[in-house]
Amino acid sequence: MRTTTRTDDQLRALAERAAVDLADASAAEALAWTAEEFGTSWIVASNMQDAVLIDLAVRARADVDVLFLETGYHFAETIGTRDAIELTYPGIRVVNAAAEQSVAEQEAEFGQLNRTDPGRCCFLRKVVPLRATLSNYDAWVTGVRRVDAPTRADTPVVQWDERNGLVKINPIAPWSDEEFRSYLDTNGILENPLVGAGYLSIGCAPCTAKPLPGSDARSGRWAGLAKTECGLHG
Repeated sequence: MRTTTRTDDQLRALAERAAVDLADASAAEALAWTAEEFGTSWIVASNMQDAVLIDLAVRARADVDVLFLETGYHFAETIGTRDAIELTYPGIRVVNAAAEQSVAEQEAEFGQLNRTDPGRCCFLRKVVPLRATLSNYDAWVTGVRRVDAPTRADTPVVQWDERNGLVKINPIAPWSDEEFRSYLDTNGILENPLVGAGYLSIGCAPCTAKPLPGSDARSGRWAGLAKTECGLHG
């Protein structure tokens, strides 16, 4: 259960005010506001592509919770990055959100949904566990950036997440690729080795490919399909 007593209406009003007040906030300012406003009732989502967002968050609160969707289909490198990040930031608590069924159980009942119905696979292994986990918090922090893909071009720094019923903070939404890389390199941030191998947006192994030269980073996700989002952000 949530650790505060604020209602959805109160949280929605808070998000709407912050959307205006923090429209031009830096990542550090947005996260400082998050830590002050929500105490322990917020969680940072990470796909373990890198630790940039986690590094920023622990500067605001060292013992922050970190949400990792343990789909059962991750690259070994992603699991290794998660474990390395947990050791590097000993104050964080990684919350591994898993689906109700194991991969073996799901495939026994439905077959390989990642091939036949990837939308349903994402719903079962990502969306449902996400919603269950977020129900314990008043706010979540994501690494969504406007330059990631055309579908994310209007991402605000703070918004009300109607689908999940909590405040959503996107502190690095305005960052360019150059700003992101500069923060990562300057601060020696951990990065999934798959990035160096050409995987610019890393999800589950069966549904992730290297994007073609000149394509947006997320074009390697569900390549060849009309699907562009897993349902977490839209």
